[in-house]
Amino acid sequence: MLFGLDGVEIGLLIVFLCLFGSILSGFPVAFAIGGAGVISFGIIAALDSAGLLIHQAIDTGSDAYAAVVASGVKEEVISVFRYPDLPRIAEPVFPKGWEVAMDRNISFIVNRMNERVLAGQSIETLLAVLMFVLMGITLERSKIANDLLTTMARVFGPLPGGLAVSVVVVGAFLAASTGIVGATVVTMGLLSLPTMLRNGYSPELSTGVIAASGTLGQIIPPSIVIVLLGTLAGDLYSAAQESRAIEAGCTDALTYLGEPAVLSVGTLFQAALLPGIMLALLYALYAFGYAMVNPSKAPAVEMGASNHEPITRNEGLTWFIFVPVGLIAAVMLAGNIGLVGSQDMTVDSFTDVGQGASLRTNVGEQCQASMIELHGQEAWDTAVAEQEAIAASGVSTESVKLSEEEIAALRAEKVAAAAPIGTGVSIILVLLGLILAVGRGVAPSKDSKPLILGTIGLLLVAAVDVALIAPTTSSGVSLVIMLLPLILALYGCKEAVIRASKNELIRVVFPPLVLIVAVLGSILGGITNPTPAAALGAAGAIMLAAYRKLRDEEKSGKIILNSTFAVAIMILFGMNFDLRINTASVSAETWIAFFIAYAAYLYAAFGLLYSCWVLFRSGVLSPVVRETAKVTSMVFTILIGSQLLNLVVISFGGEHYIQQFLKSFDNEWTVFFIVMLVLFILGFVLDFLEIIYIVIPIVGPIIYGGTFDPKWVTIMVAVNLQTSFLTPPFGFALFYLRGVAPASVTTGHIYRGIIPFVLIQVLGLVMLGFFPEIVTIIPDLIPN
Repeated sequence: MLFGLDGVEIGLLIVFLCLFGSILSGFPVAFAIGGAGVISFGIIAALDSAGLLIHQAIDTGSDAYAAVVASGVKEEVISVFRYPDLPRIAEPVFPKGWEVAMDRNISFIVNRMNERVLAGQSIETLLAVLMFVLMGITLERSKIANDLLTTMARVFGPLPGGLAVSVVVVGAFLAASTGIVGATVVTMGLLSLPTMLRNGYSPELSTGVIAASGTLGQIIPPSIVIVLLGTLAGDLYSAAQESRAIEAGCTDALTYLGEPAVLSVGTLFQAALLPGIMLALLYALYAFGYAMVNPSKAPAVEMGASNHEPITRNEGLTWFIFVPVGLIAAVMLAGNIGLVGSQDMTVDSFTDVGQGASLRTNVGEQCQASMIELHGQEAWDTAVAEQEAIAASGVSTESVKLSEEEIAALRAEKVAAAAPIGTGVSIILVLLGLILAVGRGVAPSKDSKPLILGTIGLLLVAAVDVALIAPTTSSGVSLVIMLLPLILALYGCKEAVIRASKNELIRVVFPPLVLIVAVLGSILGGITNPTPAAALGAAGAIMLAAYRKLRDEEKSGKIILNSTFAVAIMILFGMNFDLRINTASVSAETWIAFFIAYAAYLYAAFGLLYSCWVLFRSGVLSPVVRETAKVTSMVFTILIGSQLLNLVVISFGGEHYIQQFLKSFDNEWTVFFIVMLVLFILGFVLDFLEIIYIVIPIVGPIIYGGTFDPKWVTIMVAVNLQTSFLTPPFGFALFYLRGVAPASVTTGHIYRGIIPFVLIQVLGLVMLGFFPEIVTIIPDLIPN
């Protein structure tokens, strides 16, 4: 053996050195990865042909090996790491020759390009990357980030450490709207670092909080890291659990686990929300605590008033806290007492599938033993009892078609049990009520009559819904009945919006906040998957940037505002009317609703095109499109190159060798800790794209093939990478910030400033490790 090392170990070292050297060469990373794969394969093939790479494999024909198998040990767990004393045989790393390995690699790379880049199932999800990148770059280039920083500085500036807290808040905003770490760090470094230094903030705190807040884009959804990692993790988890089930003697993962082995990007967005908010809060608490201990290094700064009209403390508490909380609480109470609820009269023409046992019990002895070991004897006994009760009852577990009389009876039961006020109406009432409250709170000295009329209109809408509208009333008739009080309510809301738009905080924060809520809400609520939500975010960012540009030019933005209302009309009509016109019988009401929704769609499309024209003539759209094309093409090129590098590692047995090493540890926590440590170290030299596409496919079958929750595993990996990108001396975020920091800020300032935030990251990892519920609670509460 060369240098006393196994041939596979030498092959892995060659791949790593080629990859490391190609990245350091300065050649574009997207092409360097593929080139490293080609060069390393050529070197390994040449050494193998010369007989210099010898792999010491276990002799499966020996008596000792047969004795181990006869003792009950499964063949797949026997390795040189677990049984180093077993007889071995020497063989080349390419048993069938490098020519066969190269032929297989070429075939696999073509297939994988087709599956993951051209026409595979994951392409739709990967398109979300393009949309989110476009959304983030548009918001960055349109100076919206600058407005957010300025406004938040005015809000938090008077507090000790307020500028640092404002950077954290804006960092969370930008993370939720861009998901691009480098862009966020550079943007905030250019905008906020000079301001913080000019107002007496220490360079350490200033650089630390900017670098840390900029990396929140790694974890706060819609994070590109989560999209890419989730797309890969879903496949790895499904395949790993299927293999685990087969090893356990079961037919599939659903039988063995008792639930489908599925992991989606939307679920990961839900899982990442709370950890991201937790880290942002820990950053802000540290900044505030630092200011309390060192007031001279993080002084309070008065940045100017942010309100168009000053308000008293009692007025602020009343209209911004007590009234909104009371309104929401009242609707929730009404829901608990049955006044508000669903009015859906839809009845399925088939019965529901009968309730089955919690676990499948018609399995073989080996699978039964494995399931008992996994779920416990009590859970198995419960499932057996459930299955016996189902069999004894004689009730069919199959779906049965209902008769017309049964359907009518079920519909009558739903009508009788329906709440007087529908859920949709209650949501609209709450939203309009909040608008009225905010409009009153920002300008309490102005005439309150329009807002009172709007409130009366809301009360009339609720009264009309209770008194005149039944659950069986059609949507068109309901709209006509509620039209007059609704117009009165909208009149008051229009006046409230005009008043609120004169408040700088609301004017700057509210539009991007609405955009973020619309994108994340549609994903987290299970309304749609990430790709359409990302398209909505990209279109919204373009319209928002165009509106700001028109305001800077002192031109009217009514077309864009009306387009926004047109989108709202489309959504409302789509939710409340059956817009299918290709059925046998279409009512006049459906035709009217269809043409209104279609007209709203055309106007919204016109507004989007008009927004693109505004940005194009102002010189914003072209660089945004170019930058988006550069980033997304880099992502897909790295995807292709990393697949090539992975196939090289697989071809000489490197992937199998690493997995055998990890499987040799009996403790699952030990394996996970080793993987996390390796990922942390690799984060010093590799970007998240390379780690996701090169390293995760190798270690993924191990960390996703155990008992850990896949959501928790994925979020832990994402937070770990975020920590690595912050850690001196090699953290990527530190180099981004160093590139835009003034000469007065030294590298030592940056390193000293980031250490407390690295410790916060480690604390966050420890908290997620000991309390995985932080990750799983939101996905468990929100149905998928």
